Amino acid sequence: MEGRNPLERFVNALANVVEGPVVWFRETIVVPNQKNYNWYHRQYRRVPTIDQCYTDDMMCYFEANHQFKRDRMVDTEILAILRQRFEDCVHYESPDHMTKCKDLFEQYNQNAENWFIKYGDLGAYGDVRAAYMKQKHRMVWERRHGPVGTGMREATAVQG
Repeated sequence: MEGRNPLERFVNALANVVEGPVVWFRETIVVPNQKNYNWYHRQYRRVPTIDQCYTDDMMCYFEANHQFKRDRMVDTEILAILRQRFEDCVHYESPDHMTKCKDLFEQYNQNAENWFIKYGDLGAYGDVRAAYMKQKHRMVWERRHGPVGTGMREATAVQG
């Protein structure tokens, strides 16, 4: 401290006078009383899904529809993040990107397929009832003909 010039000591003393109370207030009052938030967005409680609602319960349908739309927005954002990660990897690993970014590409394709299974072909105004009917039709198809995309099975026995 002896080697410092008087101007530097004056500036440091002035900074301690101005900054000292602010640091003390933050360390003794703000930080101990601060709550630890792990989430930076609002958490909604899960409401009953459409298959748990009665057919004439419009409030349950309304809540299930809003939850479905929130879930669709979240899933769409997750898919956008995965797509951006893959594009960044391709950009960064440019000449040899298909060997280094293969895992990201497969992960994105799997999630895009799952997103399309749940939300695809519903359109902009698709609601929870249409998605539920889509899921029901898919399950009936798979029970009758096997996985979607394998084609229809031939009738093996005479139905009657």
